[in-house]
Amino acid sequence: MALTSNVHDKGRWERFRDSDFFFAFKRSPVALVSFTIVCILVFSAVFAPWIAPTNPFNPASLNLMDGFTPPMEPNAFTGTRFLMGTDDQGRDVFSTILYGMRVSLFVGASAVLFAMVLGIVLGLVSGYFGGWTETIIMRIADVQLTFPSILVAMLIFGIAKGFTPVEYRDQMAIWVLILAIGLSDWVQFARVVRGTTLVEKKKDYVAAALLIGRRPWAIMIKHILPNALSPVLVIATISLALAIIAEATLSFLGVGAPPTQPSLGTLIRIGQGFLFSGEWWILFFPACTLLVLALSVNLLGDWLRDALNPRLR
Repeated sequence: MALTSNVHDKGRWERFRDSDFFFAFKRSPVALVSFTIVCILVFSAVFAPWIAPTNPFNPASLNLMDGFTPPMEPNAFTGTRFLMGTDDQGRDVFSTILYGMRVSLFVGASAVLFAMVLGIVLGLVSGYFGGWTETIIMRIADVQLTFPSILVAMLIFGIAKGFTPVEYRDQMAIWVLILAIGLSDWVQFARVVRGTTLVEKKKDYVAAALLIGRRPWAIMIKHILPNALSPVLVIATISLALAIIAEATLSFLGVGAPPTQPSLGTLIRIGQGFLFSGEWWILFFPACTLLVLALSVNLLGDWLRDALNPRLR
């Protein structure tokens, strides 16, 4: 009885610390390193106003005489040193990366959240009700899978931007970008949730819930959905890296974040114009930051997929 009481008296942190998941996490160098890097980058982006030496998008803090200063070298006119150099407008590249990473992470996380919610709802509906509802939803998903997601995002972005009034386009560009990436990435969530729903709705606990008068939506959300959360979490983690890359790609092509709210992709596009004139750092540091961020999130998602896969335990 004392042993049973001690088990029940453990808090959530103690139970999590003693779990197989946390044990596997501690034993995986890839998971530890990637998780640490992601935490550092997210922390730097969230607290960019306090970490960045200057606000690079405040015209009052810029000095054109600081333009094209190489990393860690004194400027020929002002004598100021910058950790990662400056761009053509005298903006500190390190500060622009911190502020640009905020936009990239916000767009990526919001797009994945939107895609996850949409995919879960459509997957539950198609798997539980079946019939013409399932046929229509799954055929739309199959058609969308035949096109590259970046092309679908560009198409949706162009259509949505066309319906946006001209005077609000820059203000709504970020939200249109989230909508475009989210609508291009819901299919994976819907297919996984549908497959889980098809299996779970045939089990006895669903029949028992129907017998006691539970409504279909209550059964789907409270009984079926918890059994699909593990694969959904894995897909969401991997999709976050893909969404960040998709945002950077769209911004690099000039159809993403506006110049007033530049992301890492926008900074890379700006830096490309100075690559062959010798100012390599304007492109190099934002590109390295994007590479490290996407790779760390992707590696963390791969480890999470293996850790939550019961066949590999």
